Amino acid sequence: MSRSRNVATGDRTPMGRALELAAAGRGAVSPNPLVGAVIVDRGGAVLGEGHHAVLGGPHAEAAALADALERGADPAGATMYVTLEPCAHEGRQPPCADAILDAGIARVVIGCDDPSAKASGRGPGILRDGGVDVAWAEGPDAAAARLLNQPFRKHARTGRPLVTLKSAVTLDGRTATGGGESRWISGPASRELVHRWRAEADAIAVGIGTALADDPALTARGVAVRRQPLRVVFDAKARLPTASRLVATLDEGPILALAGAGAPPGRIAALRDAGVEVVQLPGAGAAQVGPALAELGRRGATSLLLEGGATLAGAFRDAGEIDELRLFHAPILLGGAAARPLVGGAGAGGIAAAERALAVDWERSGEDLLVRARMREW
Repeated sequence: MSRSRNVATGDRTPMGRALELAAAGRGAVSPNPLVGAVIVDRGGAVLGEGHHAVLGGPHAEAAALADALERGADPAGATMYVTLEPCAHEGRQPPCADAILDAGIARVVIGCDDPSAKASGRGPGILRDGGVDVAWAEGPDAAAARLLNQPFRKHARTGRPLVTLKSAVTLDGRTATGGGESRWISGPASRELVHRWRAEADAIAVGIGTALADDPALTARGVAVRRQPLRVVFDAKARLPTASRLVATLDEGPILALAGAGAPPGRIAALRDAGVEVVQLPGAGAAQVGPALAELGRRGATSLLLEGGATLAGAFRDAGEIDELRLFHAPILLGGAAARPLVGGAGAGGIAAAERALAVDWERSGEDLLVRARMREW
């Protein structure tokens, strides 16, 4: 795909605003991407702006054009900055490329490509054929646009959700005592942030060990929630108690138990009778991770927040399916040889075989230190 490289330095401020707008759609538009758009005139004045706010609702480009009309502005001859290439297919909404042409937009600056098969550069091609000057963002703006939609990009390319491992760890890298006590390693600010992440995720997963030991609800609480995520339990032998908090909160959100091929039929039937959806998958441990992610991807899940213990984290690590880590490092030292590690499983055979993060960032979260490690980019 040919790309124009005539992006001026002045393009960055409107694109930055478009990225801010796009982020406002978190937790509301999946499996669609997060998209923002800003329209400016030749003098740099904003004529309209918008974002994809709700699944099935107007796309960012249409929202920005509608905003310009509400302001009494004529977008003809203006420049549109949009974080993702405009669509050219008919879906829940009409093609954005057609709307841009109809409005007389003279120039479109695009943050990043859409890797899905139904896109593949068709929108920018239609715009060029219609006489629109199409340019592509570069540098920090382009990188930010790609990172904004990592779940969408991975799902488009692989059919699987982006996997983020979340955990609270001590200074010595432990997630629980030898007896399994883990409440609370992280502080209140960190726990509130986790609930925000839950509200934005398509699915949350734990292993049956965590489900039995902690009896979690795995719902997003205390934050604005547009819809609860799918709650997933890796439950090889279908041991999830029907009296658990998960089952008791079925009215708040669905539960999917991923059982093994040899799970007892009676236990599976009991869970289904209680309202839990049960899917039996081949393999065990790391071998079950791929089929599980494929199953979630078929259901439209683009993001998975992994909240299980060391066994589940180790299975995902051994399968090579952890895309990002978000670790709250609490200012406490636990000690003890029996204390639980962050990641179990077989692990790397040596330092040379260990996975190295592509990028690492950190910030304060109350008294904790939040470390974000990106393992791969899509």
